Amino acid sequence: MQLKRVVITGIGTLTPLGNNLDDYWNGLINGVSGADMITQFDASKFKTRFACEIKGFDPTDYMDKKEARKTDRFAQIAMAASDMAVKDAGISKENIDVDRVGVIFASGIGGLTTFQEEVVNFAHGDGTPRFNPFFIPKMILDIAAGQISMRHGFRGPNFAVVSACASSTNGIIAALDNIRLGKADIILAGGSEAVVSAAGVGGFNAMKAMSERNDDPKTASRPYDKDRDGFVMGEAAGVLVMEELEHAIKRGARIYCEVAGGGATADAYHLTAPHPEGLGARNVMNVALKDAQMLPAEIDYINTHGTSTPLGDGAEVKAILEVFGAHAYEMNISSTKSMTGHCLGAAGVIEAIACIKAVQEDIVPPTINHFTDDPELDPRLNFTFNKAQKRKVDIALSNTFGFGGHNACVIVKKYVA
Repeated sequence: MQLKRVVITGIGTLTPLGNNLDDYWNGLINGVSGADMITQFDASKFKTRFACEIKGFDPTDYMDKKEARKTDRFAQIAMAASDMAVKDAGISKENIDVDRVGVIFASGIGGLTTFQEEVVNFAHGDGTPRFNPFFIPKMILDIAAGQISMRHGFRGPNFAVVSACASSTNGIIAALDNIRLGKADIILAGGSEAVVSAAGVGGFNAMKAMSERNDDPKTASRPYDKDRDGFVMGEAAGVLVMEELEHAIKRGARIYCEVAGGGATADAYHLTAPHPEGLGARNVMNVALKDAQMLPAEIDYINTHGTSTPLGDGAEVKAILEVFGAHAYEMNISSTKSMTGHCLGAAGVIEAIACIKAVQEDIVPPTINHFTDDPELDPRLNFTFNKAQKRKVDIALSNTFGFGGHNACVIVKKYVA
């Protein structure tokens, strides 16, 4: 069968750089760090005391206090981002069939803060089981997809995707395939994460995965720098309105770009470490290129997973060199996690948004906080260090990799009728 074409017609996002698309993009291209000392709990005794938090978010700007109390922060920001995306896409009950509009929404962890609070309250009590009746629906990570569908009345395919830090990229791919096959006209796809909590920070500290550069948090996320010492935790939400092309044209929608293809693979190697030769990363980029029916030489920009970990950055560079060969030196590469931190299950969607804007604006956002070259990384690669670069970006690729060896990759391109 002839697969249908899929385009992006709406975007909504809250990130450590701003609570709307324009602020997020301006922060990226101006090389702004979203890192600062943690405000959501007392982190003074933790090895890492900083994070890339969303600033100034008030859930009551998007819902009443009663609804906010029933909802974990990860779902609150998801619902807010969905409102922005629906408005941006110009969706109304008059120009869609709600039975053919779905929601595929991801999170890596879900309501961890709610879980922590309920367990702590029980542990500090007298043993009598007094739990919030909304404990479970606040915690489960599929609830954001459900909340978004109820909020907007969308009755198409509705489910959650979880694959650690690859979650929202896998959600985008699932939405792409559902629309390609004619199972929906529109799907809101994306992800959210909000685990800047004692459990979240303490857990990742115990794994020795995060930077401990407490004296200089704004420069702590240093992808591809010789002195990188781990990732910086971030929180974010992003929603893409993905739409079948003819449906978008018929209702006169503004089109940001086309989603060309995607791929998913597994390292099948280790709980947390990437394959040292970048095997899964190499395979997933090849799968995505094949799905998009593209050659490696057609890619202009890669938004890398680039978490600022010693092992991960090097493995991804090896994979890029294997897949792209000599063309790797003609592309731009950058890690926007240097600015947003690692937003876990939401990383894929906000980085896909960075690719969409790069394609739209012909600007590549930088990898900030580069101070010292890593002799293990090929210096001929253009990592877009410290300053955004203007160049023609017709096609961009976004990589995301997660604990458990999950790899996902999506490719976007300029829309041509």
